Amino acid sequence: MHAVDVLMYAHRTVEAALEGLPDETWETPGVCGVWSLKSIVAHLASYEHLLVDVVMSLTQSSPTLTLQRYLASQEFNDQEVNRRSALTARQTWDEYASAHTHTLELLATLSSDKLHHVGLLPWYGEQYDLEDFIVYSYYGHKREHAAQIMVYKDHLAGRGYASFTSVDTELG
Repeated sequence: MHAVDVLMYAHRTVEAALEGLPDETWETPGVCGVWSLKSIVAHLASYEHLLVDVVMSLTQSSPTLTLQRYLASQEFNDQEVNRRSALTARQTWDEYASAHTHTLELLATLSSDKLHHVGLLPWYGEQYDLEDFIVYSYYGHKREHAAQIMVYKDHLAGRGYASFTSVDTELG
């Protein structure tokens, strides 16, 4: 398994699911529980920042504020989505995409030993390594949310959104 490839394919799945959705659909609740498309992307952005912090915690002594919030609160998901509520859909996407790029850059600096060191993330589970964390917490996570977005796209198509082409929401 190759962590960078796993994350790249998961990211592409999210991009494809969101491709062409009109701006006016990004704030409508109900895509995933009460969350809108923008909320889902805000949630994914918070997890990208979390992964940046996880990798940085393994390589540097930098503060890991997102990781600290994640470990300290059962309300992490809602808190992080709420922290981004004032952002536009584009700003939310840009934050997610930027953090994803940063994640890939940091992962490229890790040795194979670091990626496969079982027990390196004791808060996640002593029997897991970083790649396990990435596959279970990122690849599967993004695929799940992309599927929810696709269901929402089908719902929109049934309500007259026959074409999902909008220059403003191209993610490219």
